[in-house]
Amino acid sequence: MPSKRVAVDVGGTFTDVCIFDQDSHQVSVTKVPSTPDDPMVAVLNGVARGEVDLREVGLFSHGTTVATNALITRRFPAAAMVTTKGFRDVIEIRDGTKDDLWDAYKDVSGPYIRRRDRVEVTERVSYDGAVLTSLDEQEAREVAALLRKRNVRTVAVCFINSYANPANEIRMREILQEELPDATISTSAEILPEIFEHDRFNTTVANAVLAPLVSGYVGRLADKLEDDGYGGDLLLLHSGGGSMTPALVDRYPVRLAASGIAAGAIAARHIAAQCGYDNAIGLDMGGTSTDISLVYGGELRVTKEWSVEFGHPIIFPSIEVLTIGAGGGSLAYIDEAGSLRNGPQSAGADPGPACYDSGGTHPTNSDANLALGRLGTSLAGGAKLLRVDLAQQAIDRDVADTLSMSTEQAADAILKVANANMADAVRLISIRRGYDPRDFALVAFGGAGALHGADVARELGIPVVIVPPNPGVTSALGCLLVDIRHDLSAMFSQLAGDTDEAMLDEAYAALEAEATTRLRAEGVGEANIVLQRTASMRYRGQWRSLTVQAGSGAGSLADLVALFHEQHEQEYAFRQDSQPVEIYQIGLTAIGTTPKPEFAPAALDESATAQPHETRRVYFEQIGWQQVDVYDRDELPAGITLTGPVVIDQLDATTVVPPGTRAEVDEWHNIRIHLEGETA
Repeated sequence: MPSKRVAVDVGGTFTDVCIFDQDSHQVSVTKVPSTPDDPMVAVLNGVARGEVDLREVGLFSHGTTVATNALITRRFPAAAMVTTKGFRDVIEIRDGTKDDLWDAYKDVSGPYIRRRDRVEVTERVSYDGAVLTSLDEQEAREVAALLRKRNVRTVAVCFINSYANPANEIRMREILQEELPDATISTSAEILPEIFEHDRFNTTVANAVLAPLVSGYVGRLADKLEDDGYGGDLLLLHSGGGSMTPALVDRYPVRLAASGIAAGAIAARHIAAQCGYDNAIGLDMGGTSTDISLVYGGELRVTKEWSVEFGHPIIFPSIEVLTIGAGGGSLAYIDEAGSLRNGPQSAGADPGPACYDSGGTHPTNSDANLALGRLGTSLAGGAKLLRVDLAQQAIDRDVADTLSMSTEQAADAILKVANANMADAVRLISIRRGYDPRDFALVAFGGAGALHGADVARELGIPVVIVPPNPGVTSALGCLLVDIRHDLSAMFSQLAGDTDEAMLDEAYAALEAEATTRLRAEGVGEANIVLQRTASMRYRGQWRSLTVQAGSGAGSLADLVALFHEQHEQEYAFRQDSQPVEIYQIGLTAIGTTPKPEFAPAALDESATAQPHETRRVYFEQIGWQQVDVYDRDELPAGITLTGPVVIDQLDATTVVPPGTRAEVDEWHNIRIHLEGETA
């Protein structure tokens, strides 16, 4: 039997590969430069560098930025939208919201499909599903002929109220398939059978424009892996925290948007659970941005309201991740009011921080960490050498001289602003949701997360920071920990008090039948199918709804209403038990469980010691400059305890253990940093 599992996470700068050997329970990692023009090249390069024989691989999982990058760059194939007469501009009118409420001149970017490529046909379905006007088939064929002339490769069919009755959309799709046999057709009733036409139309349009790009990439990669000896399904991580096979990616490519971000959140949940924490905050700090996720009660928060670009919603469940412009390359500068700022602008990979000596002249967080001695002068095992003098010059010129500070004071101030920005973002995803960050552990990873983790935790009163064994490739590890997952939904608008439980159960049963069919087609056995019911509910008169877990059987409806009241109070700090509750929509999460890697814990030796491989001068505000021991992480045995200040180096990251903290290496080789004065 194949003994290896491989996960690949494609990022903007690097492609990370994580290889797990089921026989030895060992994990090996490697990184290769990403190839934006063709991400598959980097995937195959990573497999080659990791010396992976694909004939020995039983599972290949992949997180990709192909869909996200396509939506950002808008490099789409020729696409069109066919809609009900009079509704051509729904996706341009949108819902009237603005990204910046106070900027009257800031416009939202235009729709993914231009107005000239949005065409109308005569048809109409009422809100309750009655066909008021059948599809005008003559018009439909004329539209198809027009799209054929324009060499359209993909079409979104978006009819008003089709969620209640898809008959006209289905007929339009059949006509398009007859006239445009090589085009991809996405219908809104299939993609998102929900009310609110802007959300439904835009999700369908995003699915349509991505279909040829994503399906082509996934197909080529799957074929190449098969040619090289891989005998299983290629599993693609989607935004909801599950995976899809290539067959489902062909139908729902939009689900791959935000694929890579979800992987880091999944890994954070796994690492926290491994350490015994049901509540955790993930801090994934890379070169340009920081992704923050929240785990409560062992579950990641999931949202249905998200987008790659504001104003273009994608209404599929997605792991809730808050991204801010704070990374190792974030630029520090003085604004027009004389205040020190940090990000969201970034030096990026080119020219990079000033210390890279690649043309960058402005100070970044990496420059500040280097100037304070927290970061060494050699990265990635000597692949990149950093110049302290260039970092100091940039800090002095742009910050220290203007604020009349010393170099170390300015560098420390730069990091304080960055840490405050990240702490504020954590407050948005925790305190604003009714969660106290002091009840959580902080999982710090990414290339720069372990440099800042302890300081961010102190800012928030978080008692412990967990740094995983390979922080820089933790997102790739997340790709190994996902199951096959589908999210289905259907409208069910009734007051809970008027709902017939048998009718509700019948509606769920229809979703469960479709979900089971999908999972069976993907090779999931009956014993590995898990179905989880949800319901979106609201108080009568509300517009927005709250999604809660739903049970089955007698009494489940009363339990559902009670749970809604409880969660509404948790989320919004009030409840109205006397107010009628409306069931707005039902949903189903269908999971096909896949085997997970079983990591072997090491024996703890609390008397273990290690020798630092060097000492260097490091600056901390509390103690000033001090000679600090620097350890090689690979030489730290499980059970060892180190008292800060200490710096721990490894190939893909640097961990800073500041004064007033204590670090220990646990049986899973995580570094746990305990902050004095904070309690779990």
